[in-house]
Amino acid sequence: QLQLVESGGGLVQPGESLRLSCTASGSTLDNYNIGWFRRSPGKEREGVSCISSGNGSTYYVDSVKGRFTISRDNAKNTVYLQMNSLKPEDTAVYYCAAEYELFRLCVLSRGLYDYWGQGTQVTVSS
Repeated sequence: QLQLVESGGGLVQPGESLRLSCTASGSTLDNYNIGWFRRSPGKEREGVSCISSGNGSTYYVDSVKGRFTISRDNAKNTVYLQMNSLKPEDTAVYYCAAEYELFRLCVLSRGLYDYWGQGTQVTVSS
């Protein structure tokens, strides 16, 4: 059974950076599409970025494009989300999720992801 644990959240000022980690246990991440989602107070969980299992192609929503970078290190069984130039509107609980998929590129549809971490809080405030 795949288990995911997020880490790296915290309190930062606008313009600063954080790197979130999503570390897996119970299985390797090689054959999983991995997505990062977030939920802000009063809002539904939204997709932020994802990385595909096969060719490692990536996808970002417009609001984070150019500021966030997703990457994976299969040797460490970990996926990262580097977040630069953080804004107050990035404040949320961030979740990583995994979808077992060998062929299709990742998409940010919550229902496709079978495994979820517990989330890590990111707060951007001056």
